[in-house]
This record gives sequence, structure tokens and C-alpha cells, in this order.
Amino acid sequence: MAATETDIQLFGIRHHGPGSARSVLSALKELKPDCILIEGPPEADQLVSFVEREEMKPPVALLVYSPDSPRQAVYFPFAEFSPEWQAIRYGVNNYVPVKFMDLPMTNWIAMEEQRKKELFELLNKKLEDDESDTEKSETGIDLSQIEETSSEKMPSISKDPLTWLARAANMQDGDGERWWEQMVEQRRDSKDLFVALNEAMTTLREALGDEPQSKHDADEPYREAYMRQTIRQARKDGYKNIAVICGAWHTPALSQMPPAAEDAKLLKGLPKTKVTATWIPWTHSRLSYESGYGAGIVSPGWYQHLWDHDENIIEKWMSKVARFLRDKDLDASSAHIIETVRLAETLAAMRGRSAAGLGELNEATKAVLCFGDDTPLKLIYKELIIGDKLGEVPPETQGTPLAKDLESKQKSLRVKAETGEKSLDLDLRKDIDRQRSHLLHRLNLLDIKWGLIEKGKRKSGTFHEVWSLRWQPEFVITLIEASVWGRTVSEASEAKARDRADKDPTLHDLTQLLDLVLLADLPKATEYVMDKVKSVSATASDISHLMTALMPLAQIARYGNVRKTDVDTVLGVLDSMVARICAGLPAYCSSLNDDSAAVVFDNIIQVNSAISLLNESDQLSLWHECLQKLLLDANMHGLIAGRAARLLLDGKIFAQDEIQRYFGLALSLAQDPGRAAAFAEGFLHGSGLVLIHDIALLEIVDSWVCGLNNDQFLQILPLMRRTFSSFTPPERRQIGERISQGQLVAPKSHRTSQVNEERARLVLPTVAMLLGLRESE
Repeated sequence: MAATETDIQLFGIRHHGPGSARSVLSALKELKPDCILIEGPPEADQLVSFVEREEMKPPVALLVYSPDSPRQAVYFPFAEFSPEWQAIRYGVNNYVPVKFMDLPMTNWIAMEEQRKKELFELLNKKLEDDESDTEKSETGIDLSQIEETSSEKMPSISKDPLTWLARAANMQDGDGERWWEQMVEQRRDSKDLFVALNEAMTTLREALGDEPQSKHDADEPYREAYMRQTIRQARKDGYKNIAVICGAWHTPALSQMPPAAEDAKLLKGLPKTKVTATWIPWTHSRLSYESGYGAGIVSPGWYQHLWDHDENIIEKWMSKVARFLRDKDLDASSAHIIETVRLAETLAAMRGRSAAGLGELNEATKAVLCFGDDTPLKLIYKELIIGDKLGEVPPETQGTPLAKDLESKQKSLRVKAETGEKSLDLDLRKDIDRQRSHLLHRLNLLDIKWGLIEKGKRKSGTFHEVWSLRWQPEFVITLIEASVWGRTVSEASEAKARDRADKDPTLHDLTQLLDLVLLADLPKATEYVMDKVKSVSATASDISHLMTALMPLAQIARYGNVRKTDVDTVLGVLDSMVARICAGLPAYCSSLNDDSAAVVFDNIIQVNSAISLLNESDQLSLWHECLQKLLLDANMHGLIAGRAARLLLDGKIFAQDEIQRYFGLALSLAQDPGRAAAFAEGFLHGSGLVLIHDIALLEIVDSWVCGLNNDQFLQILPLMRRTFSSFTPPERRQIGERISQGQLVAPKSHRTSQVNEERARLVLPTVAMLLGLRESE
């Protein structure tokens, strides 16, 4: 430990590490302080007492946010192996006052917001400038940025002091993470550890000098000034034996205190904003570097293992790995484990290390258990080395009525919030599954994407939904934001839906929203959005908007009753929309260019699918009449006319020979090659089966292609290539074989009956019995 004066003991730590946690806990037991100061937000001082509750299970985090703008938030995570967490627990269990001493978030959040505004103003000013003062090369690259980047091959001292210490220790690759694990986390004897760390950080800070090297460093003087002020206040309050737990980087600044007036002057006039603090559950995955957490660690799961076990650490870890691999149906015998441990220890000895670390264990695991394959090792890394453990907090810490209502719903519906990905199969005929579906859809309306429907895994029938669930700690912030809409999930989602209906006036957006509120079972919101849909659809003049809005409404009308929702009003709107589409589409499609025709082509397919889904005779009749008009219009774009012909053939409105006649006319040599190719693309797009089974159509296409001259062939080649590329490989192969083998004339059957009546007579009694007939019949 590092002492500044007789009453102050500094413990420089890394924010998450089992070795640091053990050392701090051991030092506190020896020191027996009368006050503990910890690097953290002072706004959370009143929340310290929750740590002793049984419901509090790390990993957890302190969340400090602005009630007026919840996205302005800061997280302070704690794992069971975090030194700060163990210090808090020691203080609470031994009735020692525990206080946080970092710069208050009321100042820090306000300072960050002020910086953002200044940056925004600066960017606007630069955009207004006609000429840039930036030095650029001929390629437009900022040369000053290149120089800055090249000078940052080695990270700044303040940003990554561990890398500098690793290189000073001549560690291979200068791996700061490995250096810290070997020197601190795997350490069992904490004697003189904190003194050594303080000396190392003092040397690094002297090398850094007084100039901050990054924007992050600009906050450090304010933070350390407030820490010193907190220490001074603790002395004034009469504490004689004060333990200070902070990041090792800060210990030199706290060991030599400047006059109090200097710190007070620095902190005077800092901006402020209103903030609120609470505890929230956290996860091991969010403690990792990969999550973007600035103070993250590489291996939270491994660190938890180091904290949980004092002896036979390597053997117990490999046993855990073996069990995991066996659960994945991979071989992992006892002999494998023994050989892996031996190899890891040998690697450590070759590298001059007293014990095998995670690096040696991973290399040995890959060689022995994974047989050199990286794939199983990636699973081990995700599930064990990082892990997905989710913490718990007492119900009282759920700060908003909306969060409490969601927690109540999760318990009553038996849907637990878990960080691991989980599949949930819902049968909507069951009341509890239908309520689960309503809850998940309502949360999606509130932008809380706890569950997403796996569309590719939908089972047969309309009464099944397959959801993929994955809870994220950040949903706590979204819940706080959503609290402005209501006190319960139902109330908030309904209000949010009404607001979206007012802000999304397009028919397409409204129909999609209507589908969402119906799925969420929000009757009042459904009625409100439906009124909006009727109002907008009655005045909509753009046929494309009507076409894109038809499918969502058709799905509501077709599948809504499965959820016991009333959709009668939707049918009236659909009848009106179909009539208007059929009346206006022929005129809308006149004089289309290629790009516009491609858009209308997709819309026509969607409209046909929607009308076919509804299967209403009046709507089908109107639609087929509309398609015939598109086909017979000589000025119609070939892509549209071709698709109309195909849909009429699929709907059995036109006979095969009639379609062959239209197809032959469209592809005759008198037609413009470009329009003929577009017609073929529209007709054939998406499926080559029609050419395989209709030899006459294939002969028409073949004759048309053979009759083109070289220039015409080159003109239509891209279109035909695009058309045939949409066919499956077997379809293309069969079409090519028919043409290459000259099979363009349908073979006539001359087969005569060769039934052996005597043998057939033998099976008649059995057939009669299967059909329930008497043999005489």
C-alpha cells in the first residue's frame, strides 16, 4: 500500500481483476480503516447500503443519468472480482462508512454536453467556410492526419499505461494485459504490491509531463482535484485511518497534494445538470473490451474463475472446458485434459513463467482438445472466457413504474430476462403464449428489441410465432426514456403508437403501424390508427402508395382473427383500395422508363400476392380485368405486360394456347428487341419451370433469339442474361439440354395398353376391401 500521510492509505488498482480484489480485501482486513473512499460517482453514496441485500448479485452497475435526457448516462460496472465491489462489501459488512470520490456526474455530464455543443458549432462553422485550411495531398488525404496516425503506433501513456510497463519489463509483444495478469491477477502475495504500482505510475506520469495527450486526459485534472477535495473533507470529518481505492493511474496525483485553494479554483464554475442514480443488472460480456467499455477486460469469465478458485486453478478450468465441449457433442476425455494441462505448464516453463496463464491454456486447448481447429476455441472464448452471466438487483432499485410493471409481467408470464440468445416458440391459441406475444410486440413499439421474430423458422399454420430473445443491459435506459409515454407497458406502447400515427402520415407507414398495434393487442391504438388509415387512404392519389400499403392490410385481414382481433373495418378499406388501384394502374403505368417500370413490377407482384391471399371474388375479378388491360396495351412497357401475362396464366384466366399467342406476338421479329426482351423478363422472372413444361413457349423464345441479327442480339443479351440468372441451376440446365438436343416438339404418346388382366384380377379383392366395397361391385 502507498501512504501519503499517517492517516491516508492509497490502494492503486485496476477496475476489474481478481488479484487486485484479493489484495485490496487483504489490505483492508490488515488496515482496519475507519473510512473508505472509492473512485466512483458521489451521487450513488445513498445506494451503497443495497450491496448487503441478498437480491444483489453481481455483475451489476451503477447507472447515473439525466432525467431530462436519459441518453446522457454513465455506467459504473462491478463484477464480483472488482476491487471496488469487495471494498464496498467490506465496508458495509464491518459498518465502515463508504463514500465515492470521483468528479460528480452532475458536472461530468454537463461538461460532455457542453463539449458536444461546441463541437457541433465548430463543424457548422467549418461547413460554412468556402476554403479549407487543412493541408491536403493531391489525393485529398489530410497529411496532418497521416502524420498524427504514424506518431501513434505506440498508445499514449495515459490511455494504456500497462503496455508501457510491459515493454519496460521486456515482455514479448509488449502485451500489457498479459503483464498485468502475470504480475497482479495471478499473484497470491499482495505485500508491497500497491507501493510498487504507485512507483511505476509515478514514473510514467513524470514521463508524460503536464500536457494532456487526448480529450479524455483533459478531464483528469478535474477528477483528481475532486478526489483530493474529498480526502480533505474526510479528514475534516474526523476520520483518522482512511483507505482510498482508485485506479492505479491516479495514485501519484493523490499522494502529493497541492494547496486546497488550487483545487477549489479549478473546480469553481463547472457546469451542472440534474442527475439520478440507480443500480441495474450487468453482464460479463459488457465488461469485455469487445463491448466498447473503456475500462474493459479481455476475459471476464476467466477472471471469475480465478476469483472462485484458490487451488488447482488450471485443472478446474480445463475440466470446465471439457464439460462445455462434451455438451457440444465434441470429444473431451480425461486423457485430453491431462495432456492439455501438461502442455500448458510446459509452455509456461519455456517462457520463464511461474504458472500457465490463459494464453498458454488457449494454445494447449487448441492443440489437444480442438485438434488445431479455431472453431471450437471461438465457442470457448465466447461462452467461457468472456461468459454471459447476468446479475440481479433488488426490486426497489427499479427506478420507474414502467420498469416495475415490465418486471411484474416477466414474472407472471414466466419469461425471464436472459443475456444469452434464447428461442421462444409461441402457440397463439394458448392464452399465456398470446399474452407473451402481446408483451414482446408492445416492447418493440417502445424500441425495446428484447425479442425478434425469426421469420425463417415460422411453423406451418398462422398460430405460431418463433421469437429470438436476448436481453441487453442498455434496455434500462430505453425503459427510462419510454416512461414519458406511460406507467405501464400497455399504456406506454399505446401512447407511443398514437404519437407515431400522428408523425407518420404516409399510408405505407400507417398500415405497417396498424399491423404492429394489432399484434400488440392495443384496441384504442388500433381504432386510432385505423381512423388515420381510412382518412389517408380516402385522399391518397399516388397509386404506388396504395400498392405498397395493400399487403400489410391484407395480412391483417387474413391472419388477425387468429389473435382474436376484430378486423372487419380493415376489409372495407381493402375493397376501396383494390378498386382504386385497379382503376388507376393502367394509366399510371403508361410511359414508364426502365427504372420506374422495375419499381411498379415489384409492386404488381405484391398486389397480386395480397389479393390472392384475401381470395375475395370481387377483388380477384377487378384485378384480372386490370391485368388484361396492362397486357393488351400496345404502348405498355414490356416488363409490365410480361408480368401481367404470367399472372393471368398462373390464375388460369387465359388458356395455355392464348398465352402462347400473346407471347409469340410480343417476341415476333416485328417487335422492338428491347421491348421483346423486357416482356420475356417480366413473364419468366423468378421461375424457369414454365419453359421446361411448355415446349411451345420454349420454341417461341428459341425462334425469336435465333432470328435476331448480331446487333439486336447484343442489345438484348444483358436483359436475357438477367432473366435467366434468376432461374435455379437445375432449371437452366434442363432448358439448355432441351434446346441442345432439339427437344422443342412435344412428343406424342403412342403407348398401348399392356395390362396383364389375369394378374390384375388377383389384386381386385384387396382393392375392394380397401375401398370398402363388396367384390361384386
